[in-house]
Amino acid sequence: MFARKLEFDLMLVKKEEFLRKVRDEVLPILKKQAGFIDVLGLTEELKVEKALLISLWATKEHAMTYQREVFPKIAALLRPYLLKPFVVTSCVVETTISEHILAAA
Repeated sequence: MFARKLEFDLMLVKKEEFLRKVRDEVLPILKKQAGFIDVLGLTEELKVEKALLISLWATKEHAMTYQREVFPKIAALLRPYLLKPFVVTSCVVETTISEHILAAA
């Protein structure tokens, strides 16, 4: 299993609009991608502008195809809500106990 980690800073005045955009437009796109398993959206408790999206993929190849072919469109959709560009990191998933994630992988 493979993960992509996006770190970014949100414009706080646009946070609700950002979340709506993710729910209404980004998640449906992700669900259609080959190898997509799940996504986790996190914000820091004390620095609420700091956010993290972790997407889980069946294979590195699925994640890289998404990165190359689809992510530029999603980044363009979300760019108006960011204080600075995404920082993208790729990770190998070494362990999980989630039955949902294990079944999808």
